[in-house]
Amino acid sequence: MKRAVLFLLAILACQTLYAKAPPPGGYQPDDTQLIEHGSYTNKDGNTVHRPAHSKSGQAPQGATAKCRDGSYSFSQHHRGTCSRHGGVSEWLR
Repeated sequence: MKRAVLFLLAILACQTLYAKAPPPGGYQPDDTQLIEHGSYTNKDGNTVHRPAHSKSGQAPQGATAKCRDGSYSFSQHHRGTCSRHGGVSEWLR
């Protein structure tokens, strides 16, 4: 019984050590304020919201660039940002 408990504790400890860290703060916008939804995994393994138009027309929290089609990007790297949205119109960060 002791071994089983120790084994389970070891498994839980390993899962905690190897759990994927959440993406850096500010990159996950409030989905209720956006028209388009969805995400992708970037080259660092972080989940990032896909470019989206905001319902208010204002830059949503966490946006890093405004694309030429009017959508906002949450990209964590400059390379490829807004590539399917006409390119970057303006960098916000």
